[in-house]
Amino acid sequence: MPTILGQNQYGKAENRVVKIVRDGDTHHIKDLNVSVALSGDMDDVHYSGSNANVLPTDTTKNTVFAFAKEHGIESAEQFGIHLARHFVSSQEPIHRARIRIEEYSWERIATSDGNSKFIGADEVKHSFVRKGQETRVSQITYDGENWEVISGLKDLTVMNSTNSEFWGYVKDRYTTLKEAYDRILATDVSARWRYNWTSDEQRMPNWEKSYEQARKHMLHAFAETYSLSLQQTLYQMGSRIINSRSEIDEIRFSLPNNHHFLVDLEPFGLKNDNEVYFAADRPYGLIEATVLRDGVEPQIPVDMTNL
Repeated sequence: MPTILGQNQYGKAENRVVKIVRDGDTHHIKDLNVSVALSGDMDDVHYSGSNANVLPTDTTKNTVFAFAKEHGIESAEQFGIHLARHFVSSQEPIHRARIRIEEYSWERIATSDGNSKFIGADEVKHSFVRKGQETRVSQITYDGENWEVISGLKDLTVMNSTNSEFWGYVKDRYTTLKEAYDRILATDVSARWRYNWTSDEQRMPNWEKSYEQARKHMLHAFAETYSLSLQQTLYQMGSRIINSRSEIDEIRFSLPNNHHFLVDLEPFGLKNDNEVYFAADRPYGLIEATVLRDGVEPQIPVDMTNL
């Protein structure tokens, strides 16, 4: 029985593009996941393998990044309009372009009054926390006499668009990473902290306020630390919580380093002045450590947050 070709389309899916707009010291983020699907006169490529009418999916990817530079990202809708119009009007075989965009929202981190002791600045306008990602977690253990309460959060996505460096590291024959003196620092915070409340004889903490304050101090430390490594930032986050909250004795972090790589736009005659990045999700560095109050023994299992 003969067969015929039905509906078909092709393109590059999930192009993760992050656009930083630098308005002096104030930075703005547009973070998109862009999927391109093109359809038109594509019978020959399916029947005979002829690519004469095929615009490579790699080209559609490059177009997404180049348009982020050339047109900016006023809105997800406007960016998608630019892309769809371009693909249909510039390529005769392409009759239809479908652009699907997911936008990840960020809100600016409001820093504390005392952030000058971290970076020597009166205001921080380059630190953001992703909206709608955080999950609060808690583990309660009781043996009839003693309590153990370990609380925390996961999937709290944060980013510093500057004030982060990474250099002076060990290099061997397999090292290709270039030293960075101004980079994006981003991570998905997974943290567990242990309360020193263990008995009904003790005064019970205000759990809601404690969580709220621990989260606040964690974010302030992330925003206000001029980071030379993610490890340094981790330690500052843990130290700020323990120094500020007497009911917490121990905190363990698992922080993936969500790499953002500058996209090479030179092949398209465009200069990328720390504006357009590729947000890579795998592989990633994974930084983990426990921060303790002095004199306290660690009790949070190391496998509670790691892979």
